[in-house]
Amino acid sequence: MAPVSHRRLHAFAVATVVVMLSTLSAGALVTSKNAGMAFRDWPTSDGHGMLSYPWWQDLTRDGKKFLEHGHRLAGVLIGCWVIALVGLVAWLEQRTWVKGLAGGLLAAVILQGILGGARVWLDERGLALLHGFFAACVTSLLAALVTVLSQGWFTAAERFSAARIGLALPLAVVTAALLVLQYLLGGMIRHHGTGLHEHLGLGLMSAVAALVSAAAAHRTGVGWLRLTGWGLFLAVLAQIGLGASAWIARWGYAPTGYVATADSIEQVTLRTLHMVCGIFVLASAVVHVLRVGRVAAVARAAEVAHTLARSCGARGGVS
Repeated sequence: MAPVSHRRLHAFAVATVVVMLSTLSAGALVTSKNAGMAFRDWPTSDGHGMLSYPWWQDLTRDGKKFLEHGHRLAGVLIGCWVIALVGLVAWLEQRTWVKGLAGGLLAAVILQGILGGARVWLDERGLALLHGFFAACVTSLLAALVTVLSQGWFTAAERFSAARIGLALPLAVVTAALLVLQYLLGGMIRHHGTGLHEHLGLGLMSAVAALVSAAAAHRTGVGWLRLTGWGLFLAVLAQIGLGASAWIARWGYAPTGYVATADSIEQVTLRTLHMVCGIFVLASAVVHVLRVGRVAAVARAAEVAHTLARSCGARGGVS
């Protein structure tokens, strides 16, 4: 059972995910509106400091600058929040490797900010692609930290020692790898307009892999794994639906007479939701891999302990 301090720490980590969502949404909206180069300087904005820039005036004067500076402020917020989270982990957590994971998360957040700044300095769309992909990596790292701080992680040894994992772990890993490639191809479409057919084909493969992985998790009989397995599959289906909707909103759909309007609210909203959902899908895949790996580890440890006990008992009987 996780101590009270750890339950509170886990709650703060979950709150960090909510704050992270604001930064992700702002960044996705900036990309959807092509506002990444609204300013030519960073970390200043038209020469103003991060907190002194007259941000709200841009709401009616220049929407792109409003969005971009809002994204920068959201980045400051998540940076400060993660610093607080890492401080709490260092104070309350006893596991050295978890402290290292938290430190890695802070380093990743700092690097993500530098990547965003480099994208502005160099005006390079390739860096915009890397910045977007790394956002998914940072979010997945945060999701991993939330997972290892959860009560389920602490109680796994006493609840799941008799579980039979089978192929659930390799299938979870393969599915996560496919989803990483799928997200990268999606970024290629958003930033460079290439890779559509590969993205569609891999999307189908990812959906099938997620379904098979969920079925394998279901066969383990462990509810902790069934939840993330089927949750990941549903998230993949939602992502496919959002992708199709975003495509229709951009190009229209002749059979119904729907005509797309450039930069319409529907178009921008669906593209933004598609990107944020893609990050959520990757984070969900990482959480599922970690949970399956945790159950597999405790089951294996219990099996080894049982084998040793039988061996020692046999020797005792012989003597």
